[in-house]
Amino acid sequence: MIEPGRPWWLDEAPPVEPQPAVEGELDVDVAIVGGGYTGLWTALAVRELEPSARVAVLEAALCGEGPSGRNGGFLHGYWSSLARARRVFGDGGALAVAEAASAIVPGVREFVERRGVDVWLREAPMLEVSAAPAQDEAIDAALAAARDLGVEEEAASVGRDELAERCSSPSFRRGVLYREGATVQPARLVRALRAAVLDAGVVLHERTPMIRLRRDSPNVVETPRGRVRAREVVVAINAAAAGWRPLARRLTAFGSYVVLTEPVPQLLDAINWTGGESIVDGRIFLHYFRTTSDGRVLMGSGSGPIGFGGRLDERFTADAPSVARAEAGLRFLLPGLADARVERAWGGPIDVSADHFPFFGTVPGSRVHYGAGYSGNGVGPSWLGGRILARLALGVEDELTALPLVNRSVRPLPPEPIKRLGGGLVRGAALRVEEAEQAGRRPVLPLRAIAALPRVVGLRVGTR
Repeated sequence: MIEPGRPWWLDEAPPVEPQPAVEGELDVDVAIVGGGYTGLWTALAVRELEPSARVAVLEAALCGEGPSGRNGGFLHGYWSSLARARRVFGDGGALAVAEAASAIVPGVREFVERRGVDVWLREAPMLEVSAAPAQDEAIDAALAAARDLGVEEEAASVGRDELAERCSSPSFRRGVLYREGATVQPARLVRALRAAVLDAGVVLHERTPMIRLRRDSPNVVETPRGRVRAREVVVAINAAAAGWRPLARRLTAFGSYVVLTEPVPQLLDAINWTGGESIVDGRIFLHYFRTTSDGRVLMGSGSGPIGFGGRLDERFTADAPSVARAEAGLRFLLPGLADARVERAWGGPIDVSADHFPFFGTVPGSRVHYGAGYSGNGVGPSWLGGRILARLALGVEDELTALPLVNRSVRPLPPEPIKRLGGGLVRGAALRVEEAEQAGRRPVLPLRAIAALPRVVGLRVGTR
């Protein structure tokens, strides 16, 4: 089995020279902590809304070396999450969020066309498939939500035969086809954003971690070798926010791992997977898989370890059992790719909220704003999140700041160590339940009861 290492995305994308770290004192109007998708989209949106604003982005490492350069590259909004969104936001709120997010793919397309950059953007429908009887519930719920809310065009039922025409697998029972979908090379996208930010006159400091944030007038961001004073601060640090006190009880970090094959265009032809569809299954800790422009296949598994106390340690980048589960998913779900050699594997942390939807807002009594909780779907929603955060920082109120994603109450997670111990127990039970379901066995009652505990208390683990 291949060991997890550096993301292939980062090696394939054009190289960049690091920007200098903060040295001494810096005064700006808006300081953005975090140079991933959310921080960079926010910086561009601030400059669009207020061209005269002095903006600085502070990145702890290099832009894109965190989750923004480690993900699967799925680009979509929330039509595929409509059933869950109804439970969280109600029918009207769910529609408002999904409709606002429907601008994501066109927005990214406009950005890359205007910039003349190649981020491997490929627009194609997204498929959710059932690979076991227990996964049929997710398919039924998705179709029912679209029907009940009058948006049947966003989610169409797909039978076994039509699935085989798009991607042939004996494991696929049935599914739902979402009209909205696209894939990108995530590191190419983040580096294109980085270049755009620099061209827009934003000051970018890399290798500049935030040591302390003093909320005041102005706010002060302390770094190892300097200080940044700013009227407004945006904290956009993704999974690291699980260790930031204002958000620690609203987030936990889970590991997500992927394997990437060698180019196998002939095998993709053989299984009819040539349309560029991105695919997920209906497991609790779902598999997500897509092709690349050079004929590779990426298979991801969201079943990695759970974090503790917000620390982002090697469990998120060096967990061999999680890599093994991702490769096992590849072999089970796509047996037609049995001869495809896995060339690379890597992992990264995802920021997970209790209801699996992001939240944006302002720390009470301050001019410090935050966005987090993408829960594994951040490539697309970060575009929307950046536009929301720019408006919060500039005091603009409009239809985006009125979305139910903004200034919402998020159910708190248990404190540590209960969060880590309880989450680990549920994760272990859920993995064993799904192993039994995949093998056609009925999981034993104690495991099913433990795996169902989060739903009983109104929390979510994985997709159920």
